Amino acid sequence: MTTPIHIQVIWLFLLAIPIACIAWTVTHEEVFREPREYCIKCSKENKTILGRKFFYLFTCEYCFSHYVTAVILLLTNYKLLLDDWRGYIIAGFSLVWIANVYMSLYAFIKIDIKTERIEADLKQEVLKKEQEQQ
Repeated sequence: MTTPIHIQVIWLFLLAIPIACIAWTVTHEEVFREPREYCIKCSKENKTILGRKFFYLFTCEYCFSHYVTAVILLLTNYKLLLDDWRGYIIAGFSLVWIANVYMSLYAFIKIDIKTERIEADLKQEVLKKEQEQQ
């Protein structure tokens, strides 16, 4: 039985959220800093190209999102447009793309917030110096 296309699209945008969340957290957030630093070191110093590429996967959100997507597809049996193996392929690449759009938006927002905090801190320092001079 084919799932209606509008339901498939809803699933596409919803499933991309945990994919983006997991990929971003593992590749950027402080909670995984030590394992990530180890993977960065191994991705540069491993003697084999296969070893370097394996460890690189855990440092790149785009690369890692492919593997998170594969796990999500296995857990959910989600297919897009077609009910056979081709539906998995289409779903996989679509999920990776949407998840990476989400991560790009998050990175942009995070940078914007950080910039606003820095500007606020600078203004606060200027005001503090002005008050001290008075």
